[in-house]
Amino acid sequence: MARWTQIVAALIIFTYGCSLVPAASQKVSAKIEKDRVVVDVDGKLFTCYKFAGSQKYPYFWPVNGPLSGKSITTETSEPYPHHHSLLFGCDRVNGANFWQDVNERGQILSQGPKIITASGERIVLTDTCLWKQPGKEPVISDTRRITICAPSETLRIIDFKITVMPLVDIEILKTNHSLFSARVVPELSVKSGGTLINAEGNTSEKGTFGTASPWCDYSGTRDGATEGIAILQNPKNRWYPSKWFTRDYGFFSPTPMYWLEGDKLNLAKGEKLTLEYRVVVHAGDSKTASIAGLFSQYEQTAK
Repeated sequence: MARWTQIVAALIIFTYGCSLVPAASQKVSAKIEKDRVVVDVDGKLFTCYKFAGSQKYPYFWPVNGPLSGKSITTETSEPYPHHHSLLFGCDRVNGANFWQDVNERGQILSQGPKIITASGERIVLTDTCLWKQPGKEPVISDTRRITICAPSETLRIIDFKITVMPLVDIEILKTNHSLFSARVVPELSVKSGGTLINAEGNTSEKGTFGTASPWCDYSGTRDGATEGIAILQNPKNRWYPSKWFTRDYGFFSPTPMYWLEGDKLNLAKGEKLTLEYRVVVHAGDSKTASIAGLFSQYEQTAK
């Protein structure tokens, strides 16, 4: 009965996402410390938005689970240590690389995040980023609005709204290194006994790779605590529902860029592209956290 009550409460909360505040919600606060925005939930570190100019791109790390207080995502791990936790980027953009490789190939440079709402039931931060190579003019400007709330002791929500605006004509060639992505710690990966599952109930890389689905969830057990992270695609997004690029070692990303018609995407100068995602950090597996129900509520907010 207690578990059912928790699930029902979570569904009510997600009718309006971070805009509806239940009695059990946790206080969230944010502050800028040098090259990161530090976000606490109930006085404990939840996540940091890291934006140093030496980075390939801004990203969130850690993304701490509500039970363990340990990061569900990895800042860097083999294989492919360039996957930094919770990220947004893209390779093969006008010949540049805003995903991996050396910074001379391209960086996404924060112009300095701003905290719009610093504390309370939610925090809101914004950032403008320039996609450029050293010594060259930027080719893309993106603006991001990020809202974080903690509607219960076992749930953390990060809502992303990212608008990409080409500053010149853009051509993106077919690539698997693209757009919104997450990489979980090795201990929670499928290779270590964790579960990767999509909205249709397909599991692991074999069942989810190349499959269009509204959401995917990665969860596993570490030191006796079961926790996970889900990425939900907003139904308003272009290409919704995107196919997923997934890996059993812990990577998952809803991206159309590996399956583009004609193997390329052209965006004219000034042609804006807005993409929205909800990240759910939760206790338990996808069923316990009712990710399917939470997505249904998220879907309603897009109408």
